[in-house]
Amino acid sequence: MKTKSIFILLTIISSYMISCTQKQNADLIITNAKIYTVDAGFTTVESMVIIDGKISETGETDEILKKYRTEKIIEATGKFIYPGFNDTHCHFSGYGNNLMQYADLRGTQSPEEIYTILQRHSKTFGGDWILGRSWDQNDWDIKEFPDKTKLDELFPETPVYLVRVDGHAGWCNSKALEIAGISASSKVKGGEVVLKNGQPSGILIDNAMGLIGSFIPEGTAEQQKKGLIAAQANCFAAGLTSVTDCGLDKNTILMMEEMQNSGELKMRINAMLNPTEENFETFVRNGPKKSDKLTVNTIKIYADGALGSRGALLLEDYSDDPGNYGLQIETQEYYDKICQLAIDNNYIIATHAIGDSANRLVLNTYGKFLKGKNDRRWRIEHAQVINQNDFSKFAEFSIVPSIQATHCTSDMTWAGTRLGEERIKGAYAYKTLLTQNGWLPNGTDFPVENIDPLYTFFASVFRTDFNGSPEGGWQLNEGLSPEQTLRSMTIWAAKAAFEENEKGSLEPGKFADFVILDTDLMTATPKEVLKAKIESTWIAGEKVFGE
Repeated sequence: MKTKSIFILLTIISSYMISCTQKQNADLIITNAKIYTVDAGFTTVESMVIIDGKISETGETDEILKKYRTEKIIEATGKFIYPGFNDTHCHFSGYGNNLMQYADLRGTQSPEEIYTILQRHSKTFGGDWILGRSWDQNDWDIKEFPDKTKLDELFPETPVYLVRVDGHAGWCNSKALEIAGISASSKVKGGEVVLKNGQPSGILIDNAMGLIGSFIPEGTAEQQKKGLIAAQANCFAAGLTSVTDCGLDKNTILMMEEMQNSGELKMRINAMLNPTEENFETFVRNGPKKSDKLTVNTIKIYADGALGSRGALLLEDYSDDPGNYGLQIETQEYYDKICQLAIDNNYIIATHAIGDSANRLVLNTYGKFLKGKNDRRWRIEHAQVINQNDFSKFAEFSIVPSIQATHCTSDMTWAGTRLGEERIKGAYAYKTLLTQNGWLPNGTDFPVENIDPLYTFFASVFRTDFNGSPEGGWQLNEGLSPEQTLRSMTIWAAKAAFEENEKGSLEPGKFADFVILDTDLMTATPKEVLKAKIESTWIAGEKVFGE
């Protein structure tokens, strides 16, 4: 009997040792969380296993711990995990450059406040030029464009150039105009030198900004690298693990790739190309380029300007500016040429279109080349004002509307004045756009808007400002549900760049890019979303933000 008992004990011990040795080694295991996988069924699980930077398995904690062992376990009880947020339309490198060189004018309430900031910035940083970004006359008591008068008085010998919040207008002084050779007779196709009393006022619209832009000294390579690292740090703190940088030149892309290869730049970047011959020769004619960290498969072009500066191209004139229809940036021949280049080289076209006329122009141009349903994923960036007769063209030609929800809540107080009662019904129409193809990507357009993707979530779902105004939401019938919004910031964002098989959801085989929050966004109130805290951000199973 004693021998039999010893045998049973040895068998149990042996079985236990065998089961232990059969457990698979993991680099990291997350346990007891609420993990939104954002898979096809929008499944939630408790636990996630990460091996070699990718998700190996998801499931319930008990079952996972029976199969895997690791020296690194994160007990995430009470925390909520989402796929890493993906900003599908921003200006990542430009934001980094701004951090290094530009005075921040966002949220200023008057020109006088801006003058004070510029004087302080000049004393602190010096430099041959005084540069600033993100002023918006719609935030002022007098909602009119400023002029150069006070800038001339304060900075008579130093050129000043200040970019409007939407990036479609510039405000400068006489010294900057002199350096650029801009006079009352200066004309630019797709742009305007605004005159006052027959002379340049200091305001340049859309393509006219290029008259000065070429004279502004570029930051050094070292400054640009520091800017990228600073931009990355701010993105990680906001829960972003991927960005689409809209409109880059060859040297910037190669710099990013070099920094990614060295490990300095961990951010995953979809780099949209500026339409330059150098980019066509280096990238486009060699076909799409894709690695774990860098995707290059899209050409970015412009159809019109912005609504705030009345450069958006409308079918009928502005309700608050009779006779002004906005600006068409390029010719039809130009758009056809770029589309053919994209067709020939299997590239995506992403076209900035704000006004209803610009959107119709792009939809019809794309339609000539796409010829019906397809999987080319050509995009319209912003898709901001759509004529009711044109919505169906997104579905007819499988055209992707790429939205930035915070534009809605930033513009809602004055957009109706620009567009009028009827036309505004087709503006910021995210739900209607979603129904066309059943999916759409969502971003911020930072630094035009705030970098925070939780603001994107807030604006998409609640469509109010941070004080809850207007009560019940502005055109709430065009808002997205929490699930639709999360998909638009993760899996649909990845899909827009043909990256949905590598990231965008927390499924086995995909990159372990995720963010841990203290808030359940699917059930959160508006106040809870605004108070939500990013506890940590992870790329390929490596913590890149958080304690």
